[in-house]
Amino acid sequence: MAWEEWERLKTEAAAQHSEQTQLNQVPTGPGDSSGDLVSDKAAWSKGGHDVGSLREGIGKALGKLAEGQSGLGADTGCRTAAAQKEVHDSWERYVKKVSRRCGKLADLLEKAGNDQLKTDEAIMAEIGNLKVAYGDTPAIGGQGKGR
Repeated sequence: MAWEEWERLKTEAAAQHSEQTQLNQVPTGPGDSSGDLVSDKAAWSKGGHDVGSLREGIGKALGKLAEGQSGLGADTGCRTAAAQKEVHDSWERYVKKVSRRCGKLADLLEKAGNDQLKTDEAIMAEIGNLKVAYGDTPAIGGQGKGR
């Protein structure tokens, strides 16, 4: 293959590549508004409402959890009963945290719809705070705790 032919093929390949559409990038020029991102207040509000509505089911789950715990009697002297109470208490704390987390996230989503002036970074920081405040608890099952 002659050098000229090689150069021609490279030029053609480069021309074809530059005509392709790239969907994972927005132009970064200052003041460039070619990407029209539309934020819909109704969508944010519905998202907040839907996340908030999860709390009803969580409340029912807490009720079922309490029903399952009732009638076990004293847990002193019975390792199984003590372990079961420890698991129950752990799940009760966890489910309550999930409920509070849903409530906080619902509030944030609804506020995001109302407050379009906040930057994406500010909203992400607030959601990140939820991860810190309501992080999953470490597993306790199988730990001897001196027994």
